[in-house]
Amino acid sequence: MKHMLLRSSAFVRAARKLIKRMPHLVDDLAAALEQLEKDPTHPSLRTHKLKGELIGSWACSAGYDLRIVFRYVRHEGKPAVLLETIGTHEVY
Repeated sequence: MKHMLLRSSAFVRAARKLIKRMPHLVDDLAAALEQLEKDPTHPSLRTHKLKGELIGSWACSAGYDLRIVFRYVRHEGKPAVLLETIGTHEVY
């Protein structure tokens, strides 16, 4: 089942900033978002629950040191993924 990707304003800002600093990551990010839309639990994403302040959120890998933080939500009655932020492993 496909999940709709909803981009928060924080995610959009962080992604723009990241791509401006490291344009070579564009392909990794695009591939991860495509896989996230198809199957958020695909083993290549190494999806895992977060703890502490980010409890309720999940993270997945979008390359060696690139992480996407997201939440599972429903949008118009269908499963969706709310992209919260993106950054290097220190994002959480």
